[in-house]
Amino acid sequence: MLKSQRTWEGPDAKKRLGILRRAKSIAIVGASSNPSRSSYFVGTYLLQSTDYRVYFVNPNATEILGQKAYPDLASLPEVPDIVDVFRKASDIPSVVDEVAAVGSPVMWVQLGIWNEDAARDAESRGIEVVMDRCVKIEHARFHGGLHLMGFDTGQITARKTIR
Repeated sequence: MLKSQRTWEGPDAKKRLGILRRAKSIAIVGASSNPSRSSYFVGTYLLQSTDYRVYFVNPNATEILGQKAYPDLASLPEVPDIVDVFRKASDIPSVVDEVAAVGSPVMWVQLGIWNEDAARDAESRGIEVVMDRCVKIEHARFHGGLHLMGFDTGQITARKTIR
């Protein structure tokens, strides 16, 4: 779907910042142990650059980035504050069901993935939805030093952060 055809709107930048600030734990659904996959890169960033408790969800893996991998959200030791989804758009409705079943308050669907019907369904169940955005990029952007390509520049800035 073209961006011009989209009718659903997710949270604005201030709300996304609030989501990231409130969160203490993130589960990555569709996490991969393949270093060339974006979920691996995001997982690495979250483990090394944040204080979030990070859980990897992949029924075909036992360990990712030295952490235990779980077969599904119901197997996690806690309800994650954010469920970060790396699945194709057609899989999002089943992820909404799983997120609702465990009671997670936020479903964050990664960059390039869009399913308006699933977003509306999730919202009707009380789940806050962010779609077509990367947790890593948003976190780094709100905390300064982010290059336009999404990479950490290593620069320290005195720029005022969004509140």
